[in-house]
Amino acid sequence: MGILSLTALELAKKIQDREISAVEAAKAAIAQAKAVEPKIHSYVTLDEDGAVQRAEEIQKKIEEGVLTGPLAGVPAAVKDNLCIEGQLTTCSSRILSNFRPVFTAQAVVNIQKSGAVILGKTNMDEFAMGSTTETSYFGPTRNPHNPEHVPGGSSGGSCAAVAAQECWYALGSDTGGSIRQPSAFCGVVGLKPTYGTVSRYGLIAYGSSLDQVGPVAKDVADCAAILETLASHDEKDSTSVKREDIRFTDALKADVKGLRIGIPKDYIGEGLDQEVRQALLDAAKLLGKKGAVVEEFDLSLVKYAIPAYYVIASAEASSNLERFDGVKYGYRAGDYEGLHNMYKKTRSEGFGPEVKRRIMLGSYVLSSGYYDAYYLKALRTKALIRQAFDRAFEKYDVILGPAAPSTAPKLGESLKDPLKMYLGDIYTVAVNLAGLPAMSVPAGKDSRGLPIGMQLIGNSFQEKTLIRAAYTFECETEKQFVTPAAGKGRE
Repeated sequence: MGILSLTALELAKKIQDREISAVEAAKAAIAQAKAVEPKIHSYVTLDEDGAVQRAEEIQKKIEEGVLTGPLAGVPAAVKDNLCIEGQLTTCSSRILSNFRPVFTAQAVVNIQKSGAVILGKTNMDEFAMGSTTETSYFGPTRNPHNPEHVPGGSSGGSCAAVAAQECWYALGSDTGGSIRQPSAFCGVVGLKPTYGTVSRYGLIAYGSSLDQVGPVAKDVADCAAILETLASHDEKDSTSVKREDIRFTDALKADVKGLRIGIPKDYIGEGLDQEVRQALLDAAKLLGKKGAVVEEFDLSLVKYAIPAYYVIASAEASSNLERFDGVKYGYRAGDYEGLHNMYKKTRSEGFGPEVKRRIMLGSYVLSSGYYDAYYLKALRTKALIRQAFDRAFEKYDVILGPAAPSTAPKLGESLKDPLKMYLGDIYTVAVNLAGLPAMSVPAGKDSRGLPIGMQLIGNSFQEKTLIRAAYTFECETEKQFVTPAAGKGRE
């Protein structure tokens, strides 16, 4: 088995056993990135020299016995909306194309402490607004399984980098499905933790009440280990939660006996691709054979999730993006007359069409006369959606459904019809509105060879239950991760 085919935990063990060095691993990932980047474009910034230097420092600490953790020495990538001190952090937007932060996001600090070698920053939809990674100022990322198709979004660069073996794991952010949907499209495992589990300090905000940082990896065990590293209470983030038990790797047991799994009828009905539907029903049947109790049920209010989400997310985005005005940092228009003209020209030139659309929508729903009609109504709907999930979790431990209505669409298809793109988030946004944990696990491929993702949703702070169900499914099927370039399965 080649070095690139190893999982993050397998690689870390070989580094600890001195079979491979952290420097060798970093150089292998950089070589792979250089080979596939012209076609895939997962990275905005690839820090070759910095990564090799960091790998040398970490290797020394491993040899001295200072770093002994399960992920020490493993090369990783970071979504380009997480700040790293001195490193270009652009949110894939022209307005931040020259921005170098003076501090590092807490989530990145946590993986650095564990011995991560950060290779670079991954491409994304501009300010995380999009579902395809096509709204990036730096150009689209392509799906490693078929470069004619999108990788999903907004964490498409992170998911494509893992799928194309340009890193062993990556960090993404999930505001309305931005880790789970691209993970499904790229055939990798993505986990969105319970809101507040991972610090948002240093994450450039899109929708502050919805955003959450999470891991993208080759398998469930890697995701559990990375989340264990990421989870921490942070006084710098007022929404950070102090959790007692974050030993997520303890849940890596292939046992779902007695686990109650509910499948919402709304999630497998009209609008869902037949091949995706069949893959999910097959997965549910397999979990049933392993002892889980599987049944369909009605999860009300699903149809209201999309409008509520886009009203709340756009309102928060219009407020969060006010700071990008060309005054203190970032891009500034070259030719202007007076302060107001500078604001207008800078923002007109600096933001792309999708970001402008959401800022305008957000400003509209927050404006006088429309605040009660739209924004307050959306907040009430959000509370009702949370109550609907609470009722569901009185009866079920896990909710099973799709991560997206279909497999990855072709490049260019989604941008023609923004409303259709928004509706593609139908199965993921409710999770963010309710602040719940959820993960996407590969569940096969369609007739065109594109990956299908199964989404598992848990109750608040029940990541362990999700990990156990996902791990059982993964153990019962041959691990679905496939090297797109080679087209061969992993051992």
